[in-house]
Amino acid sequence: MQRISARRGTVATVALGLALATAPATASAQDAPNTNAPVRVTLTVQGPDGLLFKGKIRTKGHDVTTATGGTHRCDGTNGGAHPTAVPTPTAALDDAARKRHFTWDGTWYASFDDYSVDTIKNVSGDGVAYWNIYVNGTSTPVGGCQFKLNAGDKVAFTWTAF
Repeated sequence: MQRISARRGTVATVALGLALATAPATASAQDAPNTNAPVRVTLTVQGPDGLLFKGKIRTKGHDVTTATGGTHRCDGTNGGAHPTAVPTPTAALDDAARKRHFTWDGTWYASFDDYSVDTIKNVSGDGVAYWNIYVNGTSTPVGGCQFKLNAGDKVAFTWTAF
């Protein structure tokens, strides 16, 4: 009888330990917000001769493919900028290009873990300019695959002479 009681006690202790060990992980997974939920932003592309594109885009971080740079993630985790995926300016540009049928190209720099946007709608810097990224009127301090966008942000890719 003592053995049965001891076994039941051990089984109950193990079951309680497992329940307590898994409960916090389950609660955390359910309570964690989706940091890469799609957001709607306004995207503007300003070339040397005027406006090339303006529209509202729904975007989230995702893999991006360019002719020059290949396929790489562009979801805010680049360069360790964010611990989880988030919407980014370059992902927004990529979504706009696919949905509104225009082209863009960029070189991938492994050392920066990011793209350099070289051409949008057949307009390139050609060594005299570059595509600068602004969010809400401020130049981004990090690359376009590293900066986190929020709903309602105003994203601008602007042709900027050196």
